[in-house]
Amino acid sequence: MAPEDHEGAASLLQSFERRFLAARALPSFPWQSLEEKLKEPSGSELLLAILQKTVKHPVCVQHLPSVRYARCFLSKLIKKHEAVPTEPLDALYEALAEVLMAKESTQCHRSYLLPSGNSVTLSESTAIVSHGTTGLVTWDAALYLAEWAIENPATFADRTVLELGSGAGLTGLAICKACHPRAFIFSDCHGQVLAQLRGNVLLNGFSLEPHTPIDSRSPKVTVAELDWDNVAASQLSAFQADIVIAADVLYSWEVTLSLVRVLKMLTDCQRKNAPDVYVAYTVRSQDTGKLFVTELDRAEISWEQVPPHTSKLFPYEEHSAIVILKLMLNRQHGV
Repeated sequence: MAPEDHEGAASLLQSFERRFLAARALPSFPWQSLEEKLKEPSGSELLLAILQKTVKHPVCVQHLPSVRYARCFLSKLIKKHEAVPTEPLDALYEALAEVLMAKESTQCHRSYLLPSGNSVTLSESTAIVSHGTTGLVTWDAALYLAEWAIENPATFADRTVLELGSGAGLTGLAICKACHPRAFIFSDCHGQVLAQLRGNVLLNGFSLEPHTPIDSRSPKVTVAELDWDNVAASQLSAFQADIVIAADVLYSWEVTLSLVRVLKMLTDCQRKNAPDVYVAYTVRSQDTGKLFVTELDRAEISWEQVPPHTSKLFPYEEHSAIVILKLMLNRQHGV
């Protein structure tokens, strides 16, 4: 195989691996590129490699995506294989047979590979809206913010980090594994989300306060109930956060106003050592960020847009417009 062909196959394998482990939508996979590769003599070898990087991946064997998802993936892979005049691959059909015998669940796993070779695995709801909340799944801005954090670990190293609206926990768990914070506080207000958060923290090898961390190098991890509409200044002050983060929480006018109110409260209760805040959001309409920055200006909270980062570690929609704002709570507005 020529070097450029080997490089192309490696890139294709990585794309299938990352997308499958994260259970991304099947149409987003590079199927057309695969079809071209399958016409080559090494096509069957590539298919077997894809099988090992997806359904047979050690992370997947331990934490399977939804059974339906794995079944649809293998069915499509087999269809691509059968479209090429070549010998049948028993391994593909055997893998499908195993999946067909598995029991479906309302929960599935999504796994995200880190540069260190480690991974973050989340148990998520198979429904986008479940139990009356959208916090049981991971949104693209959470992946984008996690990438930025991994590229800028010094921002979080040896710091106490508070995450507002943690959802399934992807961003915080990536920071805990890759950026070495001193302490990390996940927070949300929905009971089902909090229960899932605690489960995902334990699933990824962390212990919850007040228990001693499993590894002395691990951060102290807390999952806190935080209702933005009823939070007290004393609760926010008690966290003593150096850094505050939030991802994809600007999904309604009411929530945006509540978030700014909490940020203003943080400014007032930690006036001498107010934390820096990083808010990532997907621009779904012109109003998404406009209302937020308008309310920040009204609250006299200084902000600036963080330059786009270069790394693309996680599979999210390529066309998504995602922004990270840095808010400086301890800086006078306009200075």
